Parts: sequence; structure tokens; C-alpha cells
Amino acid sequence: MATNVNHIVVLGGGTAGWMTAALLSKLYKDCLSVSLIESDDIGTIGVGEATIPPLKIFNDVLGIDEKAFIQQTKATIKLGIEFEHWGKVGDKYMHAFGEFGKDIGYTAFHHYWLADKPEAKSLWDYSFNYQAAIEGKFSSTPRIHNNQLAGITHAYHFDAGLYAKLLRKYSIDKGVKRIEGKVIQVTQDEREFITSLTLDNGNTVKGDLFIDCSGLHGMLLDNVFKVGFDSYQHWLPCDSAWAVPCEKVEPIVPYTRSIAHKNGWQWRIPLQHRTGNGLVFASNKMSDDEAKQLLLDNLDAPAIGEPRLIRFTPGRRQQQWVKNCLAIGLSSGFLEPLESTSIHLVQTAIIRLTKLMPHAQINQPLIDEYNRQSKVEFEQIRDVIILHYHLNTRSELDDIWHDCRAMDIPESLKHKMALFKATGNLFRHQEDLFTNEAWLQIMLGQGIMPEDYNPLANMITKAQRLEFLANLNAIYRQQLTLLTSHEQFLTSCG
Repeated sequence: MATNVNHIVVLGGGTAGWMTAALLSKLYKDCLSVSLIESDDIGTIGVGEATIPPLKIFNDVLGIDEKAFIQQTKATIKLGIEFEHWGKVGDKYMHAFGEFGKDIGYTAFHHYWLADKPEAKSLWDYSFNYQAAIEGKFSSTPRIHNNQLAGITHAYHFDAGLYAKLLRKYSIDKGVKRIEGKVIQVTQDEREFITSLTLDNGNTVKGDLFIDCSGLHGMLLDNVFKVGFDSYQHWLPCDSAWAVPCEKVEPIVPYTRSIAHKNGWQWRIPLQHRTGNGLVFASNKMSDDEAKQLLLDNLDAPAIGEPRLIRFTPGRRQQQWVKNCLAIGLSSGFLEPLESTSIHLVQTAIIRLTKLMPHAQINQPLIDEYNRQSKVEFEQIRDVIILHYHLNTRSELDDIWHDCRAMDIPESLKHKMALFKATGNLFRHQEDLFTNEAWLQIMLGQGIMPEDYNPLANMITKAQRLEFLANLNAIYRQQLTLLTSHEQFLTSCG
């Protein structure tokens, strides 16, 4: 029996639901209808305030003006993530967005840098993003130096509730029908395809494709289809988080801070009107009260309201699309926000759906490919987060850090680490979110210095290499003088 997809029903609002509705209403305005069911009585987690650069593309596709977005969501610019105390107390490094230096031919820049046995921290002399971040500067400059070098690559920190509100208005203006209510019954046909959702107000909402954006409890994918869950907790021990905003601190820095503590880590996300804070921790190693106090003791300004406790299991649904239902957002899985990937996973899930959108019918090969791509993406991001934990060099013995150094890790990650340590080489799969520059920074920042490098780096002499590096750094320092301050840029956005 064919199932033509004419009407898509999104269950759940928040960032995931309204991002989904917004993009579908933009791309399929003339051929599909979209409805979104949400209840004002059901809250959202709403702590995903830090993003990575692809979100700018998402907003551009929607036609949302950047300055208007920054103004309406109280956003700030994000140039990277600074990791503090993941090694010895006082140690820190940054995962800066964007490129490092300039490749020569087929040889990556970092091999020329490695050839003369540098100190690890000198790598960041050749990151324009890093230099701008630590000096609190920003301007929209995709290319610099007569277009010969990559310029600034940026993402955002923003108020997730305000972003959902912006997208809600956008979606409704594009024709999305918002339906108020809570689902009390799910009706399926003989194939187990969902045919309708019955709400507590008596309304029945029919659809052809149902998108579950109902959060961690997964009202459709979990409750209806009983899809299994692959837990990553044997690699990622944290299962809880306290979240609380505090008053804003000036100057507003253009980067996220990730600060390791005993049995967990803390995020600091600066917005225009406040700072978002949270403590991710392992509940079997630290009590809720102890974790809450640790967070409050490490705020850099007075808290606004009471901290909120969030429970989670790191991992993913074994299938994220079943029959005519797929999950987007927390209903599809959860990875802690160490690399700010939560909102990105929403974005890529929606884009994956648009590329595999069924036309005449929903068929199994299409579903299988969606699930295959989703699994690969989750596991690649999982490996990057495991890398942070496994490479820590903190001194505590009776906590997660000691355990994570000793734990067995996925073979995919073992191979990547061993290759880099032995040869300095980094290779990424076509679908991998994280660039080679991202892997490079994390491995170097947390203690892996390669034992060798590509011999092509010796095609220029040592003197030429040193001149090449010095000239790059000089260019970056000169280009920094042309940037405005981060706060002046925010002021210009209104």
C-alpha cells in the first residue's frame, strides 16, 4: 500500500520542533502541508545555547538576517571552545573554528609546523579565529590577505527559547499550522503506520509522516514503537546536569568555556543579557547536592533563579526512523554538550530528511539509509567526546577522570589516535562533522605530540619553513588590527 506524503505532523515545539517546521515550510511550501502540535503546559530543556558554524548556513537558507537574529535572540559570537583544567590545574587550550595557516600542495599545514619540533601551544599562533577570540574581536571576514587566507569562521551563543519563538513566528508566517494540546492516543493501521494523534482537547490530527520532537521521553519512537537504545555510558560516565543562568559578565568573550571539575565539567556560555551555566556530572560519583553546590560556587556572577536538574543517558535510538515516524532532537538520542553539537544534530537530521524525503511512498531502503547515516554521525561525535575524557591528565584517583584514562575505547578512535601519534596524519570520513583541524587541536591540547611528520614538509628548507610560519603569524597580527571589538559588533546589531 503506497503512502503519499502530503501532510507532515511535528510533535513538540522547542528548538527542535520549530527548526524542523521552519525548514520544511521553507523548502516544501508549495507541495506539503506542515502542522506542529505543542502544549504550553509542557516545558522544554532549553539549555542548548552554544552552536557550531553550520547554523549560519541554516539561518541563511531560511533567509533570516544575521543582525536581526542576533538582536532577537540576544546572541553573541562564538569563535571556539576553550577547555580548561582537562590536564593539570591551570592548563587550557582552545578548539578554535576555522583553518590553521595554509596548506602547501597536498601537504597539510601542520606538517610544516611539526617538522621543526615545536612546542604544542605554538600551533595556535596560526589560527586567526583563536587570535581574535582571545583578544575579544570580531568582524565578518570570510577571507583575508587579498583572499589568499581563510578569515573568521563563526557560530553563535543564543537564548534557545528566543530562537524557538523567532522560528515559531517564521513557520506560522510560512503556513505551518500550530495546534495546542497534549497527545493522549496514537492510532495505527494494520502496517503499524501512525494514522492520527488524538489530543486531550478532543481534536484528532491526521498525517502521513510524523516527526517526534517530544524530547528525552520520545513519545512516539519510544512509547509507541519501543525502539531500543544504544547506551554510551560505559565510555561517557556523566548522566546528570544542573543548569542555571547568572547575571552577565563584561567583557562578553566570543567563545564558550568548558571547565573540568571533580567528576564532571562546567559550561559557561555568554549571552548579551546573561551567562548560561551548567555542570555535567556522574551521579554515581557525586551527589546532586554536592554537584549543585559545586556549580553555584563556580559562577562568575550572581545566579538568576534556582538551578534545574536534568537526567540523561548518553547514547542513541537504535533506529531513528521507523515506519512513518522519525525522531529529531533529544527523542533521537543524547550527547552531552561538550562540543556544542545538540542543535547541530537537529539541523543535520532535518537536512537528512529533506534529502531522503519520500515522494510516492515511504519505503524501507530509504528508511535504512536515513538510519545508517544517523548512526555514523552519532558515533563520530561520540568519539570526539570520548577523546576529551580519555586524554585527560588530571591527578584525581577516585573519580571519573582516572577511570576514563584506563577505559577501553572504540576501535575507530584507537586507530585515529595511533595514526596521529605515529605519523602526524589525520584523515576524516566524508560525512564527519569534525574537521582535521578540530581533531588536531584536541589531540595536541590534551597531550598527544606526533612522533613524525610527512616528509614532503622537507621540500622546503628549515629557513624557508620558519620564514613561512613567521609571515603567517605576522599577517594574522596585522589583520587583527582591522577587526572591531566583539561588543562593538553586538552594539551594531541593535
